[in-house]
Amino acid sequence: MTRFSAYLALSTMLLVSPLAAQVNTDGGTLNQEKIERFFAKRLYSPYAGRNYASQPLWGEIHLHTSWSADAFGGGTRIGPDDALRYAEGEEITSTTGQPVRLSRPYDFLMVADHSDAMGVVASVYEGDPSMMSDPTLKRWHDEMRKGGAAASAVVIEMITLQGQGKIPKAMTDPNTQMDIWHKMTDIVESHNNPGKFTALIGYEWSSNFGGGNNLHRNVVYRDGKAKADMVRPYTTFDSELPYEFWDWMEAYENKTGGQVLAVPHNGNLSNGLMFATETPDGKPIDAAWAATRARWEPLYELTQSKGTSEQHPSLAPNDEFANFEIWDKGNLNVVPKKPGMIKYEYAREALKRGLKLETELGANPFKFGLIGSTDDHTGISSAEENNFWGKFPASEPGPERSTGNAFDFEGRTVKDWKLGASGLTAVWAPENTRASIWDAMKRKEVYGTTGTRITLRFFGGWNFASDDALGRAPAKVGYSKGVPMGGDLMPAPEGATAPNFLVAAMKDPYSGNLDRIQIIKGWLSADGEMHEKVYNVVWSGDRKPDAEGKLPPVGNTVDLARATFTNTIGAPELITVWTDPDFDPAQKAFYYARVLEIPTPRWTAYDAVFFKDSKFTDDVPMTVNERAYSSPIWYGPAK
Repeated sequence: MTRFSAYLALSTMLLVSPLAAQVNTDGGTLNQEKIERFFAKRLYSPYAGRNYASQPLWGEIHLHTSWSADAFGGGTRIGPDDALRYAEGEEITSTTGQPVRLSRPYDFLMVADHSDAMGVVASVYEGDPSMMSDPTLKRWHDEMRKGGAAASAVVIEMITLQGQGKIPKAMTDPNTQMDIWHKMTDIVESHNNPGKFTALIGYEWSSNFGGGNNLHRNVVYRDGKAKADMVRPYTTFDSELPYEFWDWMEAYENKTGGQVLAVPHNGNLSNGLMFATETPDGKPIDAAWAATRARWEPLYELTQSKGTSEQHPSLAPNDEFANFEIWDKGNLNVVPKKPGMIKYEYAREALKRGLKLETELGANPFKFGLIGSTDDHTGISSAEENNFWGKFPASEPGPERSTGNAFDFEGRTVKDWKLGASGLTAVWAPENTRASIWDAMKRKEVYGTTGTRITLRFFGGWNFASDDALGRAPAKVGYSKGVPMGGDLMPAPEGATAPNFLVAAMKDPYSGNLDRIQIIKGWLSADGEMHEKVYNVVWSGDRKPDAEGKLPPVGNTVDLARATFTNTIGAPELITVWTDPDFDPAQKAFYYARVLEIPTPRWTAYDAVFFKDSKFTDDVPMTVNERAYSSPIWYGPAK
C-alpha cells in the first residue's frame, strides 16, 4: 500500500455520514471513537498526545507585604506591586536598603496579606486624622515613626490585641476594608500574565482563637478581579471560628459563581487546636463538620519560616528525620504548650486521625495535600538558604540576627536563628493560569518543599512493574497505570495482592544531590489504633539497610568555614517501583513520598561566613537536609 493510499484508507475509516453524525455542513465529520481506537496503537513519539504537565510550576501562596498590619508595623515598606515584580524575577530593594533578587523567577505567587485591617496601618503611620483620635492608634503612630525596637513592639501589641479581639474599631470599618481590597485586586490583576506568570488573588484569614492559638487560613481564589471584588474578604472581626469562615466561603461561591479554597498553616503554633476532634469553642464534631472541612480545605501548608509541621519527633521516635526545623515552644504568642497538645498539631498525626474519624463519622476531615510557603512579612519571598531575608525587616541580613529575637511576647522569646528558609509549592498544572493552578490544588496534585526545587513524581496503582522505573518519562506510565499524588487508589484488580508505587525525583540544579526517597505510610488497624512506618525505598550509593530497614548516613561534604559543599555524594536522580510489604486489604491507609537531599549549608552558616561579627552560639544548626513532601495517596477497602 502506498503512503497516499494508506492516508486515503485512514481518512475513509475516520469519516461517517453527515446524517449519522448529525452534522450537515460538509461531506462528513471525524468519528471521535474511531480516532481514539486508531491512535491507541503504539506511537513513535513518546510525547505525542501528552495532556498532562511535563514540568512543575513553582511559587508560593503565603507572602505578606506592607499591606499586612503586623508587617507594616514591623517596618516593612515593600508593597504588593514590588513583591510581585520580585517574584517575576526583577531586582528590588529591601526595606533595609539592600538589593535582592531571586535565583530564578517563580511561575506564580499569591500575596496573602492579613484581611484584618489590610492596608490600614499605613494610614496610621501617615497620621490619617480619622485614625489619630483614637489614643492607641495615635501612640502606635508615634512609636512606628521611631522605627527599630519601638516599631517592633507595636507589632507584638497588634498581634496580642488581635488575638484578644481588642483591635481599635477605627481599623475595622467594612467600607474601608472594601476600598482597600479593590485596590489590592487592581495590583494583582496588573501582574497576571496567563502562560507566563500567574498572580493569584487571595488573602489570609488570621484567627488567633483564645489568644495566640494559630488557626490561620490562606484563601485562594480561582477567579479574577470581577468576581473577587463582589464580596468583602472575611476577617476575624467577623468571627474567629473556622466553621463560620467556611460559611463565608460558601456564601461567596453562591453569590459570585466563583470558587475558593483555604489552606491552613502552622498547626505547630495552635496549642492543640488545629487538628482537634472538637471545635475551638468546645463543640463536638460530626459528619457534616468533617465533610465541610474536607470540602473547603484540600491542602495544608506543612513547612514555612515558622517551622515544619510534618511530624514531631516525640510522636515518631523511629523516624530519624522527624526532628527538622521544629517550633514547639508555645503558640503564636509563645504561650507554653500543655501535655497532650502536640498530637493535634502535626500533619502526619492529622492524616492518621482522619482515617479514624472517617471510620467513626463517615467522612475524613483531614484528607489534605501538602504544600510549602514562606509566610515572610518582608514583601520578599525567600526560601533559599544563601538568599534568606528573614521574617520581618529586623531579621533581614545583618550580623544582628545571629542574636536577635524573631518573637518576644512579655519576655517569652523565639530567636531569629530558629527561622527557616522555607518553603515552596510545586504544582502539576498543564497550564500556567489561575484556573489550571487552582484546579491542581483542588485535586491535591501538588507538593511542598523546604525551598529546594526538587522535581517529584508519585503514582499509586496495582500493576506497576520494575521496568516502569527504567524510562525517562515516569508520568506517562504513571498516569496510564495509576493515580497521581493527591488521589485515591483504584479498586484492586482481580489477583492483585498489594498496591505499588512509582516514585521519581530529580535534584534541584542549584542545590544538593539526593540522599534517598522514603515512602511514609499511615494506617488504621482493626482495633482502631493509628500506626505509621517510614520505608526507605531507593537511595544513592551502595549503602545497605540493616535488618530494620535503616540506612547508614549518606555522609557530609559541608565546609562550614567557607559555607560550601560538594556533590561528590548522593545522586542527581532516583526512581523506583515499591510494593507495600505489609499491606492488609482490610485497613484504611495513606502513603506519601519524602525526598531528602544530602547535607548542605543552612542560612546560618552563610551568615556566619558573610558577617564576620556574627555571634551564633554552638547550639545553632549550621547544616540542613532540604526535602520535598508529596501529597498523599489514599487507600480504602472496597465497600
